[in-house]
Amino acid sequence: MLKAENIASQRQYYFTVGILWLLIIILIFRYFQLQILNFDKYSKKANTNRIRKVTLSAPRGLILDRHGEILVDNIPTYILNAIPGELKNREEKFHFLSNIIGVDNNIIFKNFKKYYRGRFIPTRLAKDLSFEQISKIEENKLSFEGIYYQQFPERAFPSIVNASHILGYVKEVDRDIRRSLIKKNEYELGDVIGWSGLERNYESYLKGNHGIQFFQVDALGREVGFVDDFPPRDPEPGKDIITTIDLNIQKILEDIMANKRGVIIVGLPKTGEILGAVSMPDFEPDLFTGRITESDWDQILNHPDKPLVNRFNQGLYPPGSIVKMITEVALMDNNNFNPLDKFRCDGSFQFGDRIFGCWYTKGHGEIDLSSAISFSCDIYFYKTIKYYDFDKLSNFYKMFGFGMPTGVDIQGESQGVVPTIDYMNKRYGRSGWSKGSLLNYCIGQGELLVTPMQVFNYTNILATKGSTYKPHFVKTNIRHKSDSIKISNDIWDRITMDMKRVITDEKGTGKAADPINTNAKIFGKTGTAENPHGEDHAWFIGWMEYFEKKYSVVVLLENSGSGGAVAAPIAKNIFEKIILSADT
Repeated sequence: MLKAENIASQRQYYFTVGILWLLIIILIFRYFQLQILNFDKYSKKANTNRIRKVTLSAPRGLILDRHGEILVDNIPTYILNAIPGELKNREEKFHFLSNIIGVDNNIIFKNFKKYYRGRFIPTRLAKDLSFEQISKIEENKLSFEGIYYQQFPERAFPSIVNASHILGYVKEVDRDIRRSLIKKNEYELGDVIGWSGLERNYESYLKGNHGIQFFQVDALGREVGFVDDFPPRDPEPGKDIITTIDLNIQKILEDIMANKRGVIIVGLPKTGEILGAVSMPDFEPDLFTGRITESDWDQILNHPDKPLVNRFNQGLYPPGSIVKMITEVALMDNNNFNPLDKFRCDGSFQFGDRIFGCWYTKGHGEIDLSSAISFSCDIYFYKTIKYYDFDKLSNFYKMFGFGMPTGVDIQGESQGVVPTIDYMNKRYGRSGWSKGSLLNYCIGQGELLVTPMQVFNYTNILATKGSTYKPHFVKTNIRHKSDSIKISNDIWDRITMDMKRVITDEKGTGKAADPINTNAKIFGKTGTAENPHGEDHAWFIGWMEYFEKKYSVVVLLENSGSGGAVAAPIAKNIFEKIILSADT
């Protein structure tokens, strides 16, 4: 019996010793794991509990006009943040805060929920606080433990112009936006990002880089001082961009277009630089700085004139007679066509069972090609369609830049529509349209749709005889030349001559655009585009040669009537003011 008991005791001893060694081995391995294998991981966690990283916003780069005048600046505003883990009696504190600074309590709670990312990560409560509001917080700072403020560079617009569709706007980065970004790590919640216009297109230049400050915190998460081992990093401001915009010309265009709907673009055809561009109606440039009310925002969104739509880039319009120079090229491309041959305009033309009219119902009489351009006679072009076909004309439209984006440095550009026979067959069926569609097509009507920016590029092509550069808003050392157009010099000279006659001829449709200045030469073409949704659109395109410089002008007025009666006088006003500005 004693022997059996000894054996049992021995087994218990070995078992106990084995367990102890196993525990020792586990503890040693765990220690090795913590101190060696996962040292970096747990060191970072410890530092996170001990050290708080605060991000400092970088001011965005400035946007300047061609002469260095500031179009978009930054002003210091204040953001109110909270450390959730330091907040006691949160609801009571937020109510008190609301009364002190005059911010709706619901907004504070909503922001807290929206920006919350962790107990000891700064969470935004309010933005765009004034110095007066910050002063009130300072007066009651003992009551706001866990709440602090920091300066934030807000976009500001000190210039005399809106230029809202050029400059664009920034938007606050929320969770949805951040998820959609390719470079997510470069943005934090509450940052701003360029969302339209130049702000968007040049975001990588303008945005800058965050600064960082490190604070040591106690066991309760309260800041107790800086951390010597983690030096701060100052914010790196974004780069400035210099635009091609001339502030004075932009102001002239905005004043001219006040209370109108449409587009004006003015530029330098030799370089493709845009001196001014207006899409009306527009919006206040500080619309998206965070100060707009929900009711104001709803009013803008639901406005029937759509002020947020960038008409010079996104608007699609039939061009009307401003494209007759392209039809002229198509005619001259046929060796059987003689530009001196005359065709009679009696005010109407019968094609099959349809009657097509000329805008001048009395008729222009016997006229040749040059007169057809200067008088903008539709009947002449109807009677000469035997010299080209639908697809041939389409190819010429495309050659002059229609049906494709210009590549201008503002995103969201529409492509436009240049129909072909295949396009018409697919849309209407082979029997759903007739050859009579070519009659509308050759005078810029029918399915042809263009953007004002494409028209500006087209005008520059005409003004430079095909040697222009692509339109752009920002000065750069790299300019992209437009595709070469293979047209003889004789044809270019004829186009230039005919566009001058539009202005100088007694019956020219563009004579109202002439500033009557002996030192200025004006070349142009009017257009009246039929609009199936209302009154006709009025067009004027052309350029002015003033001493050694050329200025191109595009005018589009929505639902305003005749181009010669409405758009041409506006072009004259622009030419006169450019002359005055150049002389002073």
